[in-house]
Amino acid sequence: MTKLFRRGCCATALATFMAATAIVPAFADTTLKFISWQVDDGGLGEWWKGAIAAFEESHPGVKIEFTKVERGAYSDTMTTLFAGGQPPQIVHLASFEYQTFAENGWLENLGPWLEKDGVDMTGWAGQDKCVWNGDTACVMLSYFGFIMAYNKRILEEAGLAVPTNWEEFLDVARKTTVDLNGDGLVDQYGTGHETKGGAGQYLTEMLSYLLDVGAYWTDKEGKITIDTPQMVEGLTRWKTVVKEGLTPIDMGAGEIRKLFSDGKIALRLDGPWLYGTMVQGAAADETVVAEPPFHPPLGGSSNVIAMPSEIPDEEKQLVWDFIKLVMSPEWQSKYATVGKNTPPSPKADVSGVEADVPHFDLLLKTMNEASAAGVDRIPTGLELQYNEFGKMVQEEVQRMLIEDLDPADVVKTMQQKAEAIQNG
Repeated sequence: MTKLFRRGCCATALATFMAATAIVPAFADTTLKFISWQVDDGGLGEWWKGAIAAFEESHPGVKIEFTKVERGAYSDTMTTLFAGGQPPQIVHLASFEYQTFAENGWLENLGPWLEKDGVDMTGWAGQDKCVWNGDTACVMLSYFGFIMAYNKRILEEAGLAVPTNWEEFLDVARKTTVDLNGDGLVDQYGTGHETKGGAGQYLTEMLSYLLDVGAYWTDKEGKITIDTPQMVEGLTRWKTVVKEGLTPIDMGAGEIRKLFSDGKIALRLDGPWLYGTMVQGAAADETVVAEPPFHPPLGGSSNVIAMPSEIPDEEKQLVWDFIKLVMSPEWQSKYATVGKNTPPSPKADVSGVEADVPHFDLLLKTMNEASAAGVDRIPTGLELQYNEFGKMVQEEVQRMLIEDLDPADVVKTMQQKAEAIQNG
């Protein structure tokens, strides 16, 4: 239980001191739990750890317990904790899963906190996605555009150019998937995708292929749009990459990023966070960032920070202090320089970021292109059912791969099941 440290002075003096110094009361032996999938995720993990250290320094007696849960098990873990009345005080969620928590009344409305402290959210990228039933359920931490990274040594040795469209991408992937030592096993892959774990990441890995041919799960009004020729083509592309063994199978996104960063994969489509892993890999001198060959680029809202609605008020104030810290121009700037991501805050000073992130202009370009195209991983009209919908799509796509089904038949099945999910 949190214990308020009481100073040995009268209430009037204490109030005067607090007003003059603008410091909240110190808390003795207070621990705020913070669960994330990004604890050791390259630059973002370092950014979080730096923000935690800064917060702890400014809040004597308060510690943040930063614990990792793998992305594949994340949503179920957080749901269990909230349903059991034991949520972490600092809530980190993917932007496609917070809606269920908000709908259940588990998330604090941050609107009054923002208003009380006069925090201006004008121009904050993706913040409109955090409004649920009229309340500000969260703060958007990331709106991104995808990039493509490639291993220049692998491409040069194969005499291949950097791909600029699907046909070139497929050609490069095929020609760089090879058995290097003649033992009958592939040692180097043309590309790499998450093919196990959570449905959210699985669908994200597929989306570049779908968007490039004009396919998507729903339209702007929320109507299911799966049974289309465009979706057939998109699924055919995904099936080609997986069935031809151009990507490793049964690996998580973190494992794929490491393989690419160590020189075992030629091409990788990913978000800005990939760079933090690239620069630490064994093939750091060989990996290069380029514009993705698919248009519009995959992008949209990524993850949010929020506060539980049913924690003590003194803990809410501490959590709000931490949220304000990561929203500050200083830490939004570090989101770029340390986290290697485009900050959502328009007040972030990103001058000089190119010294650490040479391709920062490209990140801004793909982010703006994705935003202008209205791209997001969360289908309109399926926000609350996204987990169920995602699992359905993942299961049907995996069935397509295992049973070698025709994508034209698969889209009809997914259309019917998606409509049933939406209509409840």
